[in-house]
Amino acid sequence: MKLHNLVRVGSNRGTKRRGRGQGSGFGGTSGRGHKGGKARSGYSPAPCCSGIPYYRRLPKRGFGNGVFRKHFVGINLDILEILAADHGEINRDILVESGIIKPREGLIKILGDGKLTKAVRVIADKFSGSAKQRIEAAGGVAVEVASGG
Repeated sequence: MKLHNLVRVGSNRGTKRRGRGQGSGFGGTSGRGHKGGKARSGYSPAPCCSGIPYYRRLPKRGFGNGVFRKHFVGINLDILEILAADHGEINRDILVESGIIKPREGLIKILGDGKLTKAVRVIADKFSGSAKQRIEAAGGVAVEVASGG
């Protein structure tokens, strides 16, 4: 018995010998495919250029404040001027009825763009400073609903 005759199960399994002819199964391209950076020696991709963007690689979990964000629908004074001809009081129901906002849309904020000449009572979730000032200057009343953050 000589040293080269010793056999231990699993001890003499060789590595895949690449580039040693077609008969080995790893000849020709040596298992690297054809052309491109990955077929060349020394290739390693940059972390930023591996094909999948960072925002898709990172897990999406944890707290986000967007759930608690309040969405306001802005309505200018020139819209209220048109509605004031038919209504003495303008509220959510009248805005929905006239088709200016949808029934399930967010909170209402009155903005100060445009002119208001008629005295009208406006009920909304929030008012800009200039809108409130112009409504009161025209002789109207701006009522802020308490639920409107």
